[in-house]
Amino acid sequence: MTRVAAIDCGTNSIRLLVADADPATGELVDLDRRMTIVRLGQGVDRTGRLAPEALDRTFAACREYAAVIKEFGAERVRFVATSASRDAENRDEFVRGVLDILGVEPEVITGDQEAEFSFTGATRELHSDGDYLVVDIGGGSTEFVVGSQQVRAARSVDVGCVRMTERHHPGDPATPEQIAAIRTDVEAALDLAEQTVPLRDPRTLVGLAGSVTTVAAIALDLPAYDSAAIHHSRISYEQVRAVTERLLASTHAERTTIPVLHPGRIDVIAAGALVLLSVMDRTGAREVVVSEHDILDGIAWSIA
Repeated sequence: MTRVAAIDCGTNSIRLLVADADPATGELVDLDRRMTIVRLGQGVDRTGRLAPEALDRTFAACREYAAVIKEFGAERVRFVATSASRDAENRDEFVRGVLDILGVEPEVITGDQEAEFSFTGATRELHSDGDYLVVDIGGGSTEFVVGSQQVRAARSVDVGCVRMTERHHPGDPATPEQIAAIRTDVEAALDLAEQTVPLRDPRTLVGLAGSVTTVAAIALDLPAYDSAAIHHSRISYEQVRAVTERLLASTHAERTTIPVLHPGRIDVIAAGALVLLSVMDRTGAREVVVSEHDILDGIAWSIA
């Protein structure tokens, strides 16, 4: 076993996984898995820069994670940063801060690298005939990956729950015009993805990240967020559509009463759900297999 620590810093959240990995058996044993909403991508789509308060929130989470990594004595640490830090003019400030706190430099990876990590993390435990289409809906970008044992095609596009919310400001509740504007952006992104990735071919659609797992938790009517119940659940197209319509038609106050909805996702979940529904409309998928294992697990395997 090798004890590893993987950190995934996205547009909306930063997450840590400390695990014991055994490459010989393919076993990854979680020791600590946690997530903090830091909204690193706050305003990046508009300003092109990481906001000072967003950096402060992210560095505070990094200090917490550094203590956890030290406590467990991880032998190897890898910090991967995705969409928001790829787009920002002042990402050097972000890199220096992380290096000072954690002693490792964040790797600002490409969309293709992000897609490969997501695919590995999501499919390593699955056993299905034919190809998977893995869809990782993040805050700033969405990754599409097709493959079976390994990646065959991948594409990252700039639509995500935070980016769509900040760009189109869906109201309280969203208006038909705002919903249509988000749909237009997502459809254009799907056109772009489909130039590289055969979205309609794979037999199994696998959905990753907080927007997807939250939609699943709402569809399952869970009294509290339960990773074990969500992991590998199968959510039908009709369930995804019903949850999306409910979220788009709800007010901020109504969404606060949903027990499984993290406070940091209340303002962006409707847009994230709409991205998932649009993907299912485009691919014709009748259900989505929901995975709690994703890019974080792929990062862990990459250093094991």
